Amino acid sequence: MFKLLAKINKIILPSMINKDLSKLGSLQKLIIGYRYWVTKNAL
Repeated sequence: MFKLLAKINKIILPSMINKDLSKLGSLQKLIIGYRYWVTKNAL
């Protein structure tokens, strides 16, 4: 289930690899946290 969610996240959600975490808004931090949680559980 998490592998499917990880593939969907990769397609739909924006990538924030080169962004400074201290300058992100609360919604962007939430997206990063969600992507991290899904990726961690997919592994």
